[in-house]
Parts: sequence; C-alpha cells; structure tokens
Amino acid sequence: MARTRSEQAHKKVLDAAIALFADRGIDSTSMDSIAEHSGVSKATIYKHWPNKDNLALEALGYLFGADVKVPVPDTGDLRADLTWRLSHQPAEDRRILRERVMPHVIAYAARNLDFGLAWRNRAMSPILTVLTEWIKRERERGTLSAEIELESALAMLVGPLLFRNIFHKREPGQRKMYAPQLEERIADGFLSLYGVFAARRSAVARMIKAAAPKAT
Repeated sequence: MARTRSEQAHKKVLDAAIALFADRGIDSTSMDSIAEHSGVSKATIYKHWPNKDNLALEALGYLFGADVKVPVPDTGDLRADLTWRLSHQPAEDRRILRERVMPHVIAYAARNLDFGLAWRNRAMSPILTVLTEWIKRERERGTLSAEIELESALAMLVGPLLFRNIFHKREPGQRKMYAPQLEERIADGFLSLYGVFAARRSAVARMIKAAAPKAT
C-alpha cells in the first residue's frame, strides 16, 4: 500500500532528524535545519510534533527498534528462547547510525533530565514488556518459579546488557562485542535461580539440611 503524502513527510522528517542528530548532536540540531534537510515545512513538522524533544524521542525510538515488538520465542527451549531475545538487535540498516547517535543522546539526556527520563522509558519499554509477558507466561505454565519477583527478575535480565552497552561501547562500524557470550550467561544464571527445576532442587536441599542431625 502506497504511503499518503502525510506519511511520506513524516518519514522524511524522521530520516533527516536522525542523520542530523548523528552528525551534530541533538542540541546543535534546530527545527529549521530539520525542515531544510527533509524538504518538509516547519509548519508541517509542528503538526506532527509539538517540539524538538518529541521529534527526537520518536526518531530515536525508530532508530533503536522501539517501533517493532519482538516477543520471546516459544519453542519449548527456555534457554535458547531467552538467549535469542536478549541477543536480538534492531534492523541492521540502523546499526551504524545507532552507534553514532548514542553519545549525543547520552550527553543531551544528561543536560535535560525530563528528556532523559522519557527516553529511558521509551527505550526500555519494548524489552521490558516482552520479558514481563514471557515471565508471566512461563510462570503460569510452571516452568518458572511461582515465587519469582518480577522487578528483581527484570533487573537480572536487563542490567548486564545495560552495563555492557554503557561501559563497553564499540567504535562505530566495529562488530566485535565485549563479552560476546553474555546473553547465554544471563540466561543460565536466570534459569538456575528461577527455573522450576532449580527451585525444586533448592527446596530439596533446604529440607535435607534442615533434617540433618546437628553436630554436637
């Protein structure tokens, strides 16, 4: 289906904004420059976005794949399914731009706390949503412990990825990843703690320890 003129203008503005943010940063990119590079009038741009921050949030959401929901697979292999989802990256054609724009996003968010909070919520929402749905699904099936605490579980799954992305960034265009097996290690640790068989083994171990005779 062909895009309407409004949809075409919307996409042109997003593409122009992303390119300018990657080259100049968000602070140094004006709505005038976005209008000039996109070929879309400022009046039309303001019909779609009330200000630059709103435009930046949508542009970054698209760039980082927040526009597409990618659930955890359901193959019956919890480890493989979880590892696959933790390893998932948005569209390859956006990768280099993502790497170029991220330092600018961090700098801008540090100076604009409201934007930083809004961006973190938008950036994290897709992965947190699908992981929450997966945990609830597997908990109901009995493959994950019924006593799993959601916030702690999400922190355990996402925290190490954030650490790698923030403190071990690659140079733009480089493919070598710090801790390339990190996602597998996260899945192993998570399932060893919350997997139902691990929970049963832990319960049995506690029962054996409680029943053991006390040393005199």
